[in-house]
Amino acid sequence: MNQGLIIKFENLVQLRGACRQLCTLSCRKVYSAQWKPVQSAAHPMWSILLYPQFLQKDRLTSIASLQCRPLATKEETKKNKKMPQTKGEVEIRQKMTIEELARAMGKDIDHIYEALLYTDIDLDSLEPDSILYEDLIKLIVKKSGMKYKSAKLKEEKERENTDAVKRPPADPTVLTPRPPVVTILGHVDHGKTTLLDSLRKTQVASMEAGGITQHIGAFLVHLPSGEKITFLDTPGHAAFSAMRARGTHVTDIVILVVAAEDGVMQQTIESIQHAKNAGVPLILAINKCDKPEADPERVKKELLAHDVVCEEFGGDVQAINISALKGENLMVLAEATVALAEMLELKADPTGLVEGTVIESRKDKGKGPVTTAIIQRGTLRKGCVLVAGKTWAKVRFMFDENGKAVDAASPGIPVEIMGWKEVPSAGDEILEVESEQRAHEVVAWRTYVEQQERMKRDMEVIEAKQKEHRVEYEKKQQKLAHLTWRQRKAVLYKANKHLMFSRPKERTEMDKNVLSVIVKGDVDGSVEAILNILDSYDADDECKLDIIHFGMGDISETDISLAEAFNGVVFGFSVKANESIKHLAAKKGIKIKLHSIIYKLIEDLKDELNSRLPPSVVENTIGEASVLNVFSVTMGKNRIPVAGCRVQKGLLDRKMKFKLIRNGDVIWKGSLSSLKHHKDDVQVIKTGMDCGLSLDKHIDFNIGDEVICYEEKEVQQTTSWDPGF
Repeated sequence: MNQGLIIKFENLVQLRGACRQLCTLSCRKVYSAQWKPVQSAAHPMWSILLYPQFLQKDRLTSIASLQCRPLATKEETKKNKKMPQTKGEVEIRQKMTIEELARAMGKDIDHIYEALLYTDIDLDSLEPDSILYEDLIKLIVKKSGMKYKSAKLKEEKERENTDAVKRPPADPTVLTPRPPVVTILGHVDHGKTTLLDSLRKTQVASMEAGGITQHIGAFLVHLPSGEKITFLDTPGHAAFSAMRARGTHVTDIVILVVAAEDGVMQQTIESIQHAKNAGVPLILAINKCDKPEADPERVKKELLAHDVVCEEFGGDVQAINISALKGENLMVLAEATVALAEMLELKADPTGLVEGTVIESRKDKGKGPVTTAIIQRGTLRKGCVLVAGKTWAKVRFMFDENGKAVDAASPGIPVEIMGWKEVPSAGDEILEVESEQRAHEVVAWRTYVEQQERMKRDMEVIEAKQKEHRVEYEKKQQKLAHLTWRQRKAVLYKANKHLMFSRPKERTEMDKNVLSVIVKGDVDGSVEAILNILDSYDADDECKLDIIHFGMGDISETDISLAEAFNGVVFGFSVKANESIKHLAAKKGIKIKLHSIIYKLIEDLKDELNSRLPPSVVENTIGEASVLNVFSVTMGKNRIPVAGCRVQKGLLDRKMKFKLIRNGDVIWKGSLSSLKHHKDDVQVIKTGMDCGLSLDKHIDFNIGDEVICYEEKEVQQTTSWDPGF
């Protein structure tokens, strides 16, 4: 009897152990490890369970086998290794699984699930190896009453700086005289290009669109005295402020051209400021002195207000009265320039590696990327390897301002350079390097630096957006705090259902009006000027302006494809579109707007913006009547208020819309239900006539009310954006 009780007891112990193992297996979701019961030497566990008679032979063995536990694999041992944790502070990473976060916090997985109960996370979809992101990880840690710190990333090996830099200052003994670089500044249409035209004895102004300079022109002028002067002719239009600023930074002397009959204008003041910022001396050229209305003295006095003091007023600015059109006093101006250059003792080092500045750049159809540059140090020759910005060149050809090939360019000489891999930006510094390999290293380093700076800016934007979204999310959660997470999910689904099932095209239509533009220009400076103007656009609430692409060169098939994808318009400045491109654009319904004068391009763009704005409804008053008496009529069981009126102005037309005004406030808008004159129904009541009228809504009239008859017209809105000219 005792023996039977012992066997039953052992079976019960064995059953309890098996149940505990099954419970452990169901609770622990470990997929990488294969859980296997440990077998005894003679029999597996299942045989012991099925045949209890074996227990009688070796009870100790059977009891030991019941206490066996599943063996952990090496992978699980690594997983169970706890992360280092300081008291109350959790070390987190940007991405962590639920298991990793639980170990880092010293908690179990259930604690993580509990922390996620009141969020918009679907708990049913989570597994221990599900990935959580940084914002959610921080939220869980905060809810647990802990602090967090970011795990230290492996420090990247600091990249060696391989950038090219300017050489140290040259030994004064090797310096040689160089031509002065003179920039001509002034207001638009004050005669800057005509002045340079007279000095060069060519017709530059006639070649400019509308007689307005659209680019920086760099020219070498040979004076009869044998002196050479490099002139930079900058645009005077308001749109080209950046070009004028760039011109002053590479110049030695500024000639400020002011028209004698106009005096100081907006771009005149701006030009003075550019010269002051660059620390460059001024020479004042008062142009158009041959005109009867010319007043040079007024110009000099106006300039005093801007700290430009001429020599006759005790200052150091030379003032010369000229007529660029008739060629009067031009040699006096040239001699004054040469004299000032001699005082400045302009010298440069013509030996060693070349240094210079990109004045203008463009993409030529036959020559490829081309730059106009001023050489500031060294002598540029064919075969030199140059670096500018994030591109480089092996000089293939060089040309002067007349298109004539040259073999060398010394300091102070303007030259057009062919051989660039890409178009550099105007204003970029040109440096010569030893080899093409060195050029690749410099470009790679500059690209890397730009990427790092961009990543830093992007991270700042991302963090700001994350904070903004978190605040918005918390506000939404507060509104839904009384609901369960399933109810919240249903509410959010209903709120976003119309977006989830709409097609991409429909979603675009749901957004506010957008004008997508592609900007193409002949040279980098022109594109830069247009983009600077578009940057001032401040009417996004009316119509969003989206610049999807910009570049240099003629209109291409790629531009048309982009415009088609974004429903955009292609704007071209001093570029062309061949017949095949025009035909393709017409076939796809894409507008191509080509211009050679910048303010006309901006006006055209404003017209496009206006066409995207919804029309506004304007009320046009047709007639006015005063209520002189009030009475009512009964129709069936209804009492209808009737106003006895006299038309004071215009006429009342029953077909039109009406409004009732009382004490200056509109209390009703609609149409009339009846209009009578001497008990007869009429359509129109003219000025001075009496009538009785009733409204389509039950409103009691007061003596002294005004009845206005009006019509609504749709009027095209215009954008409030002012580009400044």
